[in-house]
Amino acid sequence: MKLCVPGERLCSTEDCIPGTGTYLRHGYIFASLAGYVLRKNEGEEVTSINPRFAKVHILYVGSTPLKDRFRGTIRKEDVRATEKDKVETYKSFRPGDIVLAKVISLGDVQSNYLLTTAENELGVVVAHSEAGVQMVPISWCEMQCPRTHAKEFRKVARVQPEYLQA
Repeated sequence: MKLCVPGERLCSTEDCIPGTGTYLRHGYIFASLAGYVLRKNEGEEVTSINPRFAKVHILYVGSTPLKDRFRGTIRKEDVRATEKDKVETYKSFRPGDIVLAKVISLGDVQSNYLLTTAENELGVVVAHSEAGVQMVPISWCEMQCPRTHAKEFRKVARVQPEYLQA
């Protein structure tokens, strides 16, 4: 286990997801408390982003949690149904987002499953701001932090009422 102090840069947001006792700044995760760094592999949904695709871990099929981890890829052209050539992947997803997606095919050995969010009901359902607060959707392409009021681009899912839990 690694000991860290406040202000210490821990890792890139492309490699890790921030947790309790951390903050984000300029694409990196920093310690806000002194203590030991705990790295977890569970709960990573969107794991990495590049201009061509987002890599994800598939955690559920419908409402059934999976015992094994499956990997998937959302290609740039599968993010939305219209204006596919104007999609910017980093404006649609961020590492740590929880995304509702649909399997469109079995991919290759590296990506396992190809996924799509090209429907109004598909996209980001949970995202956290740099302040670590769960953001609220304000449009189909933006979410806002309720604490700092900062806005961030996302491909927001229009979640159907029957899937919302109080």
